Amino acid sequence: MRAVEPIRQAVTVRISRERAFELFTDGMGRWWPLDRYSRVVNEFKDEGVEVERLEFQTRLGGSILEHLSDGRVLPWAEISEWRPPSSVVMAWRPHSLSEPPTELEVMFRSGKRGETAVSVEHRGWDRLSEGFREEMYDVYVRGWVSTLGRFAAAADRAAEVADRG
Repeated sequence: MRAVEPIRQAVTVRISRERAFELFTDGMGRWWPLDRYSRVVNEFKDEGVEVERLEFQTRLGGSILEHLSDGRVLPWAEISEWRPPSSVVMAWRPHSLSEPPTELEVMFRSGKRGETAVSVEHRGWDRLSEGFREEMYDVYVRGWVSTLGRFAAAADRAAEVADRG
């Protein structure tokens, strides 16, 4: 099997590195496109349940959890490296299949004029079965573009509030 390239995507936001890190992690439930990318959408769309909230447990060993309207709590990821405000690494597995997790690293680098470069590297695709990898890789290539776009829009709103304050 040949190596599968990591998916890399980046965006620059007009907030500090500390605020960007907090928004991406603790604030994930405020900007993540749950209507497109959630376990409810992928696994339970015909069951009449909805996502009530997304919880990001901000600590090493914490989890990202999807809370459903019927009381179920579905795991997405486990935090394997926690280095605020520089980076966070997760064992990423937002599904119930018997596939191993991929690895997602999000890095935050201070830039000019208080901006922050936020980059995502989604790797470990070669761990997955060929069929699952082929099904999911392009979904994530497209998905990280739109998802980081939602994050950038939330960061812009936060910057505008700060500018008015």
